[in-house]
Amino acid sequence: MMAAIAPCRAVEATTPVVAVTVDNAKVIRLPEKTRTVIVGNPIIADVSLQKNGVLILTGKSFGVTNLIALDGAGEMLAESMISVQAPQASVVMVQRGLERESYSCTPNCQPSVQLGDSVKYFGEVSGQADSRRSLATGASGGK
Repeated sequence: MMAAIAPCRAVEATTPVVAVTVDNAKVIRLPEKTRTVIVGNPIIADVSLQKNGVLILTGKSFGVTNLIALDGAGEMLAESMISVQAPQASVVMVQRGLERESYSCTPNCQPSVQLGDSVKYFGEVSGQADSRRSLATGASGGK
């Protein structure tokens, strides 16, 4: 499914919201004549401008930011809000006091680090994933 960034209007009641999940991408159609795309907070979302007015939007961190499309003269063509959300389906969060761990249960539960997990858990699971990736690609990490 392709979303579209809404064109600017003189009086616009609400700015449209495009929702994307952290670590997922969404294809967006930009208005004709778009030459520049601006993301308000690139820590929250990243974009990659493709051919024929297609934009790839990737959720990087939870939050809300804006996306602006400009023409070659710097005139604003469109603006949308970008809402980056947590995955909803099949993620189980285990809370132990102040410590949180996340698991992807599709159908068997496996560690799946999410923003907001405890630092220790996040580091251990990420470290294992990095080590496995290095082994799979033949890279030597000195571990």
